[in-house]
Amino acid sequence: MKIKTAEFLISSADYKGCPETGFPEFAFIGRSNVGKSSLINMLMGNKSLAKTSGTPGKTQLINHFIVNEKWFLVDLPGYGYAKVSKNQREKWQKIISNYLLKRSSLTLVFVLLDSRLDPQKIDLEFINWCGENQVPFAMVFTKIDKLSCTELNRNLAKYKKQLSKTWEELPPLFATSSTTASGKEQVLNYISMVLTQL
Repeated sequence: MKIKTAEFLISSADYKGCPETGFPEFAFIGRSNVGKSSLINMLMGNKSLAKTSGTPGKTQLINHFIVNEKWFLVDLPGYGYAKVSKNQREKWQKIISNYLLKRSSLTLVFVLLDSRLDPQKIDLEFINWCGENQVPFAMVFTKIDKLSCTELNRNLAKYKKQLSKTWEELPPLFATSSTTASGKEQVLNYISMVLTQL
């Protein structure tokens, strides 16, 4: 898939404020500091599309970007350890879960995971929550340029082993780097394939 146009459209405080175009939506979510904005910018070929920050937890709303005038890329608030109050965290969790459960045009969620880390409890909980609630998703491992092939394969194997305890069939898995654009083609081709099946 070639990205011809990618433009920010709207930020919404909850799913009810999201645009009503009926376009398919591909949402991106991950733990704070997983490199979500950098990944989105790399996929779209635009370094300033999503706001990147050294401070985790900058995305606080549901952000819609219209891509190729045909589908939405949706940037969701991160879950996890951003330095915000418990009250604010709970508010974000509600925004996220309502969107994932009630948004009819949601087509797929890309769950971002830091390839450098062992399986994290909070990530596994979120993945299993998606499975239990039948939210379709794929796993995207980020920052693969930061470790060797051996380390990457070892960490991916740990995730597969952990998930195979509860999953009969593993969700699709992508390994990416915002720095080298590794995995860009695979992710975009997967989106393209899903769109043709709709």
